[in-house]
Amino acid sequence: MVAPSLKLQDLIEEIRGAKTQAQEREVIQKECAHIRASFRDGDPVHRHRQLAKLLYVHMLGYPAHFGQMECLKLIASSRFTDKRVGYLGAMLLLDERHDAHLLITNSIKNDLSQGIQPVQGLALCTLSTMGSAEMCRDLAPEVEKLLLQPSPYVRKKAILTAVHMIRKVPELSSVFLPPCVHLLHERHHGKAVGLPILCFSSVDRRIENRMGTPAHRRRVAHTHRHTRNRLSCPWPPPFTSPTLTPGILLGTITLITELCERSPAALRHFRKVVPQLVQILRTLVTTGYSTEHSISGVSDPFLQVQILRLLRILGRNHEESSETMNDLLAQVATNTDTSRNAGNAVLFETVLTIMDIRSAAGLRVLAVNILGRFLLNSDRNIRYVALTSLLRLVQSDHSAVQRHRPTVVDCLQETDASLSRRALELSLALVNSSNVRAMMQELQAFLESCPPDLRADCASGILLAAERFAPTKRWHIDTILHVLTTAGTHVRDDAVANLTQLIGGAQELHAYSVRRLYNALAEDISQQPLVQVAAWCIGEYGDLLLEGNCEEIEPLQVDKEEVLALLEKVLQSHMSLPATRGYALTALMKLSTRLQGDNKSCLDVELQQRAVEYDTLFRKYEHMRKSEGNF
Repeated sequence: MVAPSLKLQDLIEEIRGAKTQAQEREVIQKECAHIRASFRDGDPVHRHRQLAKLLYVHMLGYPAHFGQMECLKLIASSRFTDKRVGYLGAMLLLDERHDAHLLITNSIKNDLSQGIQPVQGLALCTLSTMGSAEMCRDLAPEVEKLLLQPSPYVRKKAILTAVHMIRKVPELSSVFLPPCVHLLHERHHGKAVGLPILCFSSVDRRIENRMGTPAHRRRVAHTHRHTRNRLSCPWPPPFTSPTLTPGILLGTITLITELCERSPAALRHFRKVVPQLVQILRTLVTTGYSTEHSISGVSDPFLQVQILRLLRILGRNHEESSETMNDLLAQVATNTDTSRNAGNAVLFETVLTIMDIRSAAGLRVLAVNILGRFLLNSDRNIRYVALTSLLRLVQSDHSAVQRHRPTVVDCLQETDASLSRRALELSLALVNSSNVRAMMQELQAFLESCPPDLRADCASGILLAAERFAPTKRWHIDTILHVLTTAGTHVRDDAVANLTQLIGGAQELHAYSVRRLYNALAEDISQQPLVQVAAWCIGEYGDLLLEGNCEEIEPLQVDKEEVLALLEKVLQSHMSLPATRGYALTALMKLSTRLQGDNKSCLDVELQQRAVEYDTLFRKYEHMRKSEGNF
């Protein structure tokens, strides 16, 4: 005997009760078979129940594409219960990749023109979720009419649908431009309303009573006469939306923002309403619309943020608009409470607006100081936002950002990797000719203790900054040597060539450089770039190393055997790369008439060839080398 089809609640309980994934699949496969059979039988009464179960299965990640056509049938039904499930299924199962989505265009058009608010709301939600470009073009006139409907419930959803249409089809901007000016006068914010004791099924019956036949309405009225006494509310109850919806004004600002971003004509048009937007925001800041929309003492921060974003677009590269909003931005920046996150969000958006428009110099300094205060906030997210914003401003407002350099440097010690990376990037951007010595000390100290994933960026940044702002050649050489000693394996490939070129061009520092490099090589031969530079320098200026005439550092007595032994140690070390052995071998050729160690048997072909060539040269000119006093 075939098991009967389950109700949605029973299906959910059985799936949740499955102990293994195989049991879950078995339950779902059996129920999907019942759903398919019901769809084939064309049962109109229970179609919405079967589709509701199928949508739950879809939410679990199982295939549910066979329910697409059933969504179309339910949407075309005259029953609100069917329409509600049908539109929900369309939003979940249909998108632009399926041609079937175009088949509901006519149904949506009919529902939008019916005048029944809940049905219009369902159609608008579906259109704003999965409406394709073709659907948007076909239904734009209907949505435009609904933008000026007296019902706030419908207008809110129509505005959000218009936003989706503009994003899909920017050329529809001209259609929605005229209603926006009228909508700016709207003061409706939306509020949480619902039916505290009236269940949703009762709402469905109430709506269907307005939609169905006279006989159907009589049946619904008879049903409610028996339930009226149980419900402690008057009958018939007024229709109210059971959800919290965004305010009309907030939606209008969002729609205008989309229009201005996509249409130059709209941008020019709405620059005329900047004074009106300024007045709306000033009212929010000073008095507020209602306590219902205040969050942590900040009046409607969502609306404030959206207005500030729109003002940023309207004031960009426009002197007159920027001048109009300067005083307001200063008022918001100084009066907003920063003790809660809502106030910080408004303040951050104010900073972005100040920096993006043609604002006064004093206002820009105020914005940078606000970001500096953000760096002292205990919230890591706020500190990250401040570092990222200051990094964007460092080129245009370098002197203002420099005032917060000590705080930025302190952020290098953050345990959060993303924060320390942003602090490193900003610290490197703050280096200039006047602070290069102090900043390099801080960055070199950070290089010694920074996480391994930051070491390469830190080393490269220090080398670039030193090359750009080095006060003296000796300081430049010392800085590079410190980086090679601390994080030699993390430097860029051109670091060796740059340092050898720098040393070669500073004749007065040859003795100093070769002694510094010899000491560093004697202490550590694991840092390959350092070993390569040291080997090159010893090969070029080994005679200066033996002379010991260098007043800038302590006297160092070195004989040629020690130098040759050190280079031989490099050649024989398992840590030496083939390129490093090549540097050491070349240095030995320059310094000695006899190699210490046989490299002609090395497995590296290039190194073998070089060793044989040098050996041949040594033998050929041995009589000349014996006449030399040194090596």
